[in-house]
Amino acid sequence: MADRFDAIVIGAGQAGPALAARLGTEGLKTAIIERKLMGGTCVNVGCIPTKTLIASARAVHTARRGGEYGFTAGDVRVDLKAVKARKDGIVKHSSDGVTNWVGGMKNVTLIRGHARFTAPQTLDVDGRALQADKIFLNVGGRALVPDIPGLKDVPFLTNSSMMDVDRVPEHLIIVGGSYIGLEFAQMYRRFGAEVTVIEKFPKLLPREDDDVVAEIRAILEREGVGIFLGAEDLRVSKSGERISVNFAGKSIEGSHLLFAVGRVPNTDDLGMKEAGIAADARGFITVDDQCRTSAEGVWCMGDANGKGAFTHTSWNDFEIVAANLFDNDPRKISDRIPCYALFIDPPLGRVGMNEAEAKKSGRKLLRGKMLMTRIGRAREMGETQGFMKVLVDADTKELLGAAILGLNGDEIVHSMLDMMYAKQPYTTIQRAVHIHPTVTELIPTLLGNLRPS
Repeated sequence: MADRFDAIVIGAGQAGPALAARLGTEGLKTAIIERKLMGGTCVNVGCIPTKTLIASARAVHTARRGGEYGFTAGDVRVDLKAVKARKDGIVKHSSDGVTNWVGGMKNVTLIRGHARFTAPQTLDVDGRALQADKIFLNVGGRALVPDIPGLKDVPFLTNSSMMDVDRVPEHLIIVGGSYIGLEFAQMYRRFGAEVTVIEKFPKLLPREDDDVVAEIRAILEREGVGIFLGAEDLRVSKSGERISVNFAGKSIEGSHLLFAVGRVPNTDDLGMKEAGIAADARGFITVDDQCRTSAEGVWCMGDANGKGAFTHTSWNDFEIVAANLFDNDPRKISDRIPCYALFIDPPLGRVGMNEAEAKKSGRKLLRGKMLMTRIGRAREMGETQGFMKVLVDADTKELLGAAILGLNGDEIVHSMLDMMYAKQPYTTIQRAVHIHPTVTELIPTLLGNLRPS
């Protein structure tokens, strides 16, 4: 006989525990099921550990640049075991926090194991049957491992297994020139590894404008990262103790191989057919504007619904579901404005449309661009790489998008994002008085020099 709950949440990633807490607070007898890591990708093998490693890499890089700032740090040596220990400690603190939070929730039971639908509103968790009228999926995703000739014969890493590396690779080959791959590329180059990035497309970061991509490539190449584009017909093989990657008549040998070529949802072993849950060809669960699936009483939040592969979009999914269920607040996915960052150093903060999308929309555009070399705070900090760019609808005067590649760009871009949500004209920021000396104080100047695009 099945154990009966009012609600079941599958997955303890970003959205799951928060929703379980709200369900319990509302008096619903709730189960939250997690088969592996409390906190999901972000806490364990994503945002938190990678940004911790990036912080260590930046400290190393700054120490090596001491002469530019008037001091000498001597021979900077990287102890990757110590770097990893710092990362592991921060991850444990976050993971333990999630575990303790869930353990203290009212009306919520944590169940460990793999959940799979056996029928509508019915689950099997390692031989235990569970039922509920409301089931919420927060199953996340994992690294895509491509079908490449020779791959079964060579050792390789993904973003998850990369978290276990405790020595600096002699030569790290990264297949994939997008956000995850480029963050690891700069990080390990700063730790002291030779790094080569191999990308099958003719450009890095296909989502970004050409000028943004060109500057990101220049930033990485200045630090010694090798980059190969248009790498079709990829093959890998063992070459003694090393790994050989072959493409387009070229051969690169390295000590370690990392694949960062995309993500796939954790839906292939969920029993979606038995539950009547529709998904697309890649396995992403089809949802409406309020995260409801095709199955009655089933919602999907986070990476597996294909509506955003970010921690912040997963959290927003939770907010949308809770608002509609309990607050009589009809929030929806289509209300949110795309925003994300590339956490290289300096970072890229991106909101709204890119330039190609804005032009395709048919709007009459205004465009502003300013090099970071013009910004006093950037010169003072010795961080003058990059630029700021903004796009405006010439008729409505509303901001359409922005790219800030430079010092604190991942933080500064939020001033643009907030104006976009408020639907205020760009002149609201242009006429604001900002603090000097900051990077943000140049946003009004940038907006005061808009030109037709």
